[in-house]
Amino acid sequence: MEFEAVIGLEVHAQLLTNTKIFCNCSTKFGNAPNENTCTVCLGLPGALPVLNKKVVDYAMMMALATECKIAPYSIFARKNYFYPDLPKGYQISQFELPIAEHGKVHIDLGDYKKTIGVTRIHMEEDAGKLVHDGVGSDPNSSYVDLNRACVPLIEIVSEPDMRTAQEAVAYLKKIRQVLVYLGVCDGNMDQGSLRCDANISIRPVGQVELGTRSEMKNMNSFKFIEKAIEYEIKRQIHVVKSGEEVVQETRQYDSHKDITLSLRSKEHAHDYRYFPDPDLVPLRIDDAWIEEMRSALCELPDAKVARFVEQYKIPEYDAEVLSSSRSLADYYEETVKHIDAPKAVSNWIMGDILRELKNDKLDINECPITPKMLADMIKLITDGTISSKIAKTVFEEMYTTKKAPKVIVEEKGLVQVTDTGAIEKMINEVIAANPGQLEQYRSGKDRLFGFFVGQVMKASRGKANPKIVNDILRDKLKG
Repeated sequence: MEFEAVIGLEVHAQLLTNTKIFCNCSTKFGNAPNENTCTVCLGLPGALPVLNKKVVDYAMMMALATECKIAPYSIFARKNYFYPDLPKGYQISQFELPIAEHGKVHIDLGDYKKTIGVTRIHMEEDAGKLVHDGVGSDPNSSYVDLNRACVPLIEIVSEPDMRTAQEAVAYLKKIRQVLVYLGVCDGNMDQGSLRCDANISIRPVGQVELGTRSEMKNMNSFKFIEKAIEYEIKRQIHVVKSGEEVVQETRQYDSHKDITLSLRSKEHAHDYRYFPDPDLVPLRIDDAWIEEMRSALCELPDAKVARFVEQYKIPEYDAEVLSSSRSLADYYEETVKHIDAPKAVSNWIMGDILRELKNDKLDINECPITPKMLADMIKLITDGTISSKIAKTVFEEMYTTKKAPKVIVEEKGLVQVTDTGAIEKMINEVIAANPGQLEQYRSGKDRLFGFFVGQVMKASRGKANPKIVNDILRDKLKG
């Protein structure tokens, strides 16, 4: 029997507001434990929450970017459960009436494209954090840091439309890309700004009914998410083929052993006893507010890719790479403003620029080479001042010293030799020094042409114009 997986993701994104969702405490990461707290986020009796409008703005922007329908009326609810880092004994979230529903996200797997449904987007507050290691005098104790309590989140819940781990990762990457493009989340998975729960089940191919699912909690790495889902699919198939039944439970991924482990059973949906929060009034959103947020949207990744292909006539692959981040796309367009050579610019950015930034673990905003500098260097190639080979040397010097390309070319004497007389003299000397290779070439070994080109370029220290070298050398070798 053949099986297929059914996968749905719940993505929690921390919003980039300066203050928390229901109070004025800072959301800054890395402050001393419990520094960013007040009576509201500590859950002290009598403290009243007040909704941060910026949180609603950001939630609406993400809803519009994922083609969701924004509800004109939504409410906050209390989600009741106990955990040591949840001081109120409940979490303020949204349940029956979320801010947005029924959206979609388009993913590209290379061989095929697919649309993943978005069930809902809702706003909620984060819980605090338990610290277990390296804190305090008692190594056997856990400590609570409530800086993160009441930090604003949106939860983006997908439809169970994904069938492979690769589709799930592609969907999560697209969600992250859109969030970062909009500037509503930094997408930092290491710091927990973006976290993901995955619901995974299997069923025989062709069956409509869903199988029993397991839930993988709080994964924050694309690599580990893919591995966890792949392992869980194989595990469930093995369980069924062994004649046993998959148990509904919460599991976690052990990256050291590359396996998933049971955390706790979940035989039935947990009863959180949701009810409307009496301290928060219903949220009403009119068309004017929606249009205000729509006008605040930037050009989104899919639209930017399509425009780059149409406007700059570059391949779709190039456009996707260059549009992978908003700042990289801006760098590309700023460079193209200075030189009308979109494909050449694309090649240099995708190759040399991104390689050096990756090696140095830098963002494009930290690149030592400005768009103007890169454009000026490419102009030196197109006008024949330097060769493409010499440009590699110029690029390395630009990246290291931040000097202008013309300055580097003058200081190092890298101007390309275009004097046909000087080049012909070098060619004559190379041919005279290699009579054996000349005889072999004239007897039919055409591949030796590259040998002669190399010797001439070596003699010119890479400065000879390659086209002139090729033209004169071809005639000379024919005799």
